[in-house]
Amino acid sequence: MSKIFIVNIRERDFVDSPFLVRDKVMAMAKNGKPYMTLKLVDRTGEVEGRVWDRVDEFNDLFGKDDFIRVKGKASVYLGKMQLVVQEIERLDEDKISLADFLPVSARDAQVMAAELRQKVDSLRNPHLQALLKAFLDDVAFLQAYCKAPAAKSMHHVYLGGLLEHSLAVADLADDICRRYPDLDRDLLVAGALLHDIGKVEELRYVRTFDYTDEGKLLGHIVMGVEMIDEKLRGLENFPRPLALLLKHLLLSHHGQYEYGSPKRPKTMEAVVLNFIDDLDAKINGVRTHIEKEPDSDSAWTSYHRLYDRYFFKPQGLSESVNSSDELQERAAVMAPALSARPETKPKKMDKKPTFGFSLADQLKGKSLDLFAANPDKEDGDDR
Repeated sequence: MSKIFIVNIRERDFVDSPFLVRDKVMAMAKNGKPYMTLKLVDRTGEVEGRVWDRVDEFNDLFGKDDFIRVKGKASVYLGKMQLVVQEIERLDEDKISLADFLPVSARDAQVMAAELRQKVDSLRNPHLQALLKAFLDDVAFLQAYCKAPAAKSMHHVYLGGLLEHSLAVADLADDICRRYPDLDRDLLVAGALLHDIGKVEELRYVRTFDYTDEGKLLGHIVMGVEMIDEKLRGLENFPRPLALLLKHLLLSHHGQYEYGSPKRPKTMEAVVLNFIDDLDAKINGVRTHIEKEPDSDSAWTSYHRLYDRYFFKPQGLSESVNSSDELQERAAVMAPALSARPETKPKKMDKKPTFGFSLADQLKGKSLDLFAANPDKEDGDDR
């Protein structure tokens, strides 16, 4: 059976191809008829499938994480490609190639693995280098670290995403340390490479990306600290203060309690790691959101629920504008889209993560009197 990859589907194409079902939702239309919404994926991306007819019949055929053969017509709806499904057949795993269905990092896996070893070799602190090499010598861990995604849905959601993200954060750490040479470069780079190691056990990534039971109950931050403790027990004379600082990097890298951080950053290296981790994650997340709508002619993306905004796609501005007439024409075209934004913006939830967390936000409502008798929060109150 030939495979049509999602990235190659064009409007009005008739599609007959296998896909992996990442999600399956039954709903009721206004006329009282049931319909089904599918999230169909392969290694090149995802596409929404809509089933309007024979819904109950098809519903009994398959479930989430099954492979199915889909026949249907492609169309663009609200700027996104969609398949109107006409036929569905459940497929056994031996009839497909698993490599076709999970997205993979665009970076070469062997090149990234070589970069990882170079980063570890660059550490001058012998204790941190010994710890990192203990992880590299663990064959099972290294295979998982190079294969795992960085997240289930937020950023670097593809095989190899964890290593790609960790290397990017380590590169940013080197950049920052050149600007601020008083930082402990080896500690920060080691923290960058290890901050998400718990995700190799927090996430499942065989057919689809999901959480393990241990991941749901403990989370990758706690699991990562446990993994470091296990390796430290096999090393002689590892300085306890250094181990404490390294584990603090893992425990605080999410920055704030409401973002799942057991501790807030309390060393300069921890503050830096929090920001560069968030920076790389957000850049990848926004890029992915922009790139997932290649068939949209709009200068704006669809609404991003987590970041609570639309994003402007600047490809039009990369062209040279040679006259004021062209500038005025462009402004006239964009004005209706901009004015229409508030009317179509989905209703905000009561509590939503913000795109950034500025210093002003953190100090809002706080006492700045260092000698006050009752400070806002004592260190011992940290959870």
